[in-house]
Amino acid sequence: MTKKNTKVLIVDDNEDILVAAKLLLKPYASVIETEKNPNQLPELLSKNSYDVIFLDMNFTQDMTSGKEGFYWLNQILKIDPTIIVIMITAYGDIEMAVKAVKEGATDFILKPWQNEKLLATFSAAIKLRESKLEINNLRSQQKYLSDDLDKKFQELIGLSDPIQEVFRTIEKVAKTDANILILGENGTGKELVARALHRQSARSEKVFINVDMGALTPTLFESELFGHVKGAFTDAKDDRVGRFEAASGGTLFLDEIGNIPLELQAKLLTVIQNRNVARVGSNTYHSIDIRLICATNHSIYDMVKEGKFRQDLLYRINTVEIRIPPLRERKEDIQLLAEYFLEIFKKKYNKPDLFLPVLTMKRLENYHWPGNVRELQHAIERSAIMSEANELQPSDFFFTTASNKDETFVLSNYNLENVEKQVIIKVLREHNGNITQAAKELGLTRTSLYRRMEKYGL
Repeated sequence: MTKKNTKVLIVDDNEDILVAAKLLLKPYASVIETEKNPNQLPELLSKNSYDVIFLDMNFTQDMTSGKEGFYWLNQILKIDPTIIVIMITAYGDIEMAVKAVKEGATDFILKPWQNEKLLATFSAAIKLRESKLEINNLRSQQKYLSDDLDKKFQELIGLSDPIQEVFRTIEKVAKTDANILILGENGTGKELVARALHRQSARSEKVFINVDMGALTPTLFESELFGHVKGAFTDAKDDRVGRFEAASGGTLFLDEIGNIPLELQAKLLTVIQNRNVARVGSNTYHSIDIRLICATNHSIYDMVKEGKFRQDLLYRINTVEIRIPPLRERKEDIQLLAEYFLEIFKKKYNKPDLFLPVLTMKRLENYHWPGNVRELQHAIERSAIMSEANELQPSDFFFTTASNKDETFVLSNYNLENVEKQVIIKVLREHNGNITQAAKELGLTRTSLYRRMEKYGL
């Protein structure tokens, strides 16, 4: 055993014991302190952090019962549960020492001790202390990570009325176990809403399992969701727990539920109704206790009318419905979101001086964002990577031209000739240079449009 950066406290009312233990442990610990009076323990522990404490079971006030030892063991562990406490006891008090271990002591040594035994016990205690501290550090890291992830509406950012309505609905229904159906276009944040519901629910300490239904083939559907037993099919080499069982006690999020083939919807409905599941190849049913959240970007009610989605399944999954607005319906949130994402990518790519000027922000606000918040996030990241200047220009962004007609129309100034020129350029682009269609939209004859094009060198 090599010497380690370990701080040890020995508490015993026998001076000879203190001296002998200190001499024995001195080569293996960086600091060794001794104390005859256990009443000094609270003050010592308030001023120092010890790795290992050797504690006598009996002191002069109570020579045989061990009550003092139990009392001080309890006090030490209240102050710092990670301290390793080794009880010192006489041979006849082994039963009492075993009881002390059950109450939180790590081990005990008998006096008079064998030096090898004490050193072996001390070595094991140091390793255990290191493990406890490491676990504590990991827990702290996990807590900080969880705190960061569990901000009330992580990445669900916005001050607009439509998104605030979503926040209000989440707060109302999160504490219940009601089945939730989240509707919204791709990129609007359906999974973020599902996770927010889970974090604010009574199941927040339990598991959240996300299943992308669109990625499940019909052959994998039952095995993935319900599990299978060994030998159920060719590749079933072991028993496997399905997602429903794995999520029991927590939240199961079925994303893109509109992608489930009609023939498999009945099996899903049965499990949701009965709240039990049988693995493929087994007749044994397992009870499940889940909070079910589903989401889709499909027009689910149209699918019901067209016979592509079971109405009874829809009734089961949408006790409460949450519709997430597309970004084009909450344009007042675009600046907030853009600046939020820019802060992330400034740190990620070590470009602290990047910023979005007014002209670029107007361009972002006027774009129709068919990919919603996800598209905005990717656009900000791409511009942060590609830009060679600190000021992100509209040219640093790639915008699709389908859909809304006003997404590229941002005036650099209000000079009337410049306005007319920009309008003509915009309309010509929208109609791919078709003079007839552009003239019609501008309310001009083809000749008038040609005249203006010639004027502006177009």
